[in-house]
Amino acid sequence: MKSSQLKSSLALFWVLFGASCSEHHGDGADAKVAKLGTIEITARLMEVPQKAVIERQLYNYAGVFKYQIEQVHRGALKKGDIIYVAHYNPFKPRYEVADNRILNIGGNAGSLVAGQHHRMALEAPLDDHYMGGIVNEYFEEHPTVIHWALWTNAADAPKP
Repeated sequence: MKSSQLKSSLALFWVLFGASCSEHHGDGADAKVAKLGTIEITARLMEVPQKAVIERQLYNYAGVFKYQIEQVHRGALKKGDIIYVAHYNPFKPRYEVADNRILNIGGNAGSLVAGQHHRMALEAPLDDHYMGGIVNEYFEEHPTVIHWALWTNAADAPKP
């Protein structure tokens, strides 16, 4: 094989390899997100509060995050609403978060990063579904309801 053919073949390989490795989540739908909870939405994570993602060695906790709803699949929320969602041990990927205390939670989302879209199965209010430590940097915003994240999948931004 000539040098120019080899270079072209390698370039094509890297383009195809890069395309296959790029993140593509689709709409985040799966059997768990469709079944769990009474609310199912796709929302954009607006910001990540600094204190909410610190690993605490001595105890488990839920961190509260701010989302803007982009699509409602089930429930009485509205597109454009700002909601507050508590994630259990938010420093862990969602697929590793369930433990012997909190069983029916999870998802395929990795780390929680501002700007990401998540398709989530939720319950509300938080107090009816979780009793434990809570890190809520939005306390002064006086959220009327904090939702409990049962299942959180990575998702592409919904199409308008």
